[in-house]
Amino acid sequence: MIIVTGGAGFIGSNLIHELNRAGENEIFCVDNLRNNSGKFLNLQEAVFSDYMDKAEFRRAIASRSLSARRIRAILHQGACSNTLEDDGAYMMDNNFTYSKELLHFALQNRIPFVYASTAAVYGLSQRFRPEPENERPLNVYGFSKLVFDNYVRRLLPTIESTVVGLRYFNVYGRREQHMGRMSSVMHHFNAQLKATGVIRIFQGSGGYGDGEQRRDFVYVRDICRMNLFFAGLGDESKRASMGRLQETYQGIFNAGTANSRSFNDVARALIQLNGPRTGDATIEYVPFPADLAGRYQHFTQADITMLQQQGGYTRAFTTLEDGIAETFASA
Repeated sequence: MIIVTGGAGFIGSNLIHELNRAGENEIFCVDNLRNNSGKFLNLQEAVFSDYMDKAEFRRAIASRSLSARRIRAILHQGACSNTLEDDGAYMMDNNFTYSKELLHFALQNRIPFVYASTAAVYGLSQRFRPEPENERPLNVYGFSKLVFDNYVRRLLPTIESTVVGLRYFNVYGRREQHMGRMSSVMHHFNAQLKATGVIRIFQGSGGYGDGEQRRDFVYVRDICRMNLFFAGLGDESKRASMGRLQETYQGIFNAGTANSRSFNDVARALIQLNGPRTGDATIEYVPFPADLAGRYQHFTQADITMLQQQGGYTRAFTTLEDGIAETFASA
């Protein structure tokens, strides 16, 4: 059995679908659907063997009533990912304490544990290598993830089973419809394009021209493949490692393409994809939102040296244009 926490969310649900494609159906899905905003729809056509509410799951871990005997891996995606959430106690409980509880369960039972971290830990840094001197989060979301990363770092010298943190950069793809403002710019731009024929992009900020702010956009299937690789699931390890196959992995690695692209690039790719359906589509530059001042990354670009050299992950990443085409192929 494979546990996927946050299993109805954007990345978690894509992981379940990717596991299904790899022939894995014994999947234990954990999530909180109390305020689901339709995210249960992400699991349409997915195959999983069991479901548990997150609160019940945490109680089962705490009471040691959850049997570890058949668990092959834990893919921990469950978290509060709202970068505008300012309730620090709520964020730390969801992103630090919950992760710590699950980590110790995995360590006690020698279960491979792959968890979601974030590029938000880097803040306004211009260097994106997973080292403490580059880590200066701008919000409590990034802070909560960094605190857990540092907790893992302190334990790493004593860990014998797989424990891998993946610092997701700007992930996009299918199954984001429930995320509202937190969905990727691809989905916002595509909705604007179809509704009005105009894509609205922020004016210049952080030393970048209009729409020239740059992000490392990474397609969600690439993120799923990384998770499967480090957890040793399916045949992803053999394909991605180019013959280098390990039994265990430890470390915190960037999960990005090492290639930054501008918001203008995203808009042009969408306009090109939609073609005649959008007519004379245009780009309009709008004022930078006041509530994002001081908490916005104008540039991200993953340094994946450690991912490739220490982690052994060398599979090529999906291009921005191909990822956008796959995301909206049936839209």
